[in-house]
Amino acid sequence: MKKDIHPVYHEVVFLDTGTGDKFLCRSSAQTHETIEFEGAVYPCFKVSISSKSHPFYTGEQGIVDTEGRVDKFRKRYAKPVVAAVKEPVVDAVEPDEDKKKKKESAPAKAKKPAVKAKKSSE
Repeated sequence: MKKDIHPVYHEVVFLDTGTGDKFLCRSSAQTHETIEFEGAVYPCFKVSISSKSHPFYTGEQGIVDTEGRVDKFRKRYAKPVVAAVKEPVVDAVEPDEDKKKKKESAPAKAKKPAVKAKKSSE
């Protein structure tokens, strides 16, 4: 390994500014502040949200919508309420009779022989 290219990996106290909770962890985060924690002085890194204050971990999670995006999404992809449409009533006709009627009413088509085009080689 090359020397002097890796960041310093040391113990750091992370301070949740919202709740005031602290926890000790190893990190390469650089900070100029220090704090006393459990009888020793450590570098202090301030965070706005940690597992002690995040809504997911505290069980208070809700939808945070500052710009109306959730409502816009729900409005766009909501299933429309459709009134029940009655299906048209079809006369009951047996399939064999229906085919006979179609054959009788359709005019007979005469088959034309396929004509091949001749190429002139001039």
